[in-house]
Amino acid sequence: MRSGYPSTERVAAMQTRLPMELVDRDMARILAEKTEAQRLQIGWGMWRSAVRMMTRILRAEHPDWTEEAIGREVARRMARGG
Repeated sequence: MRSGYPSTERVAAMQTRLPMELVDRDMARILAEKTEAQRLQIGWGMWRSAVRMMTRILRAEHPDWTEEAIGREVARRMARGG
């Protein structure tokens, strides 16, 4: 573990064991009150946050990689869901 983050291999192993998450009733109610545009904005913000986190993790784990290589790996992982 580096920088307080689990390794990408550890994260992948954890993802294979986690059950599908369900939205609880309170969150479902809150999201139902949002407009379509607001829900898209929330989703886009979550996507950007995930990309930033993945980028930081890869930089910490692979300090020798170029920004281009990190970008390619982030895109590959995001495209296949992690």
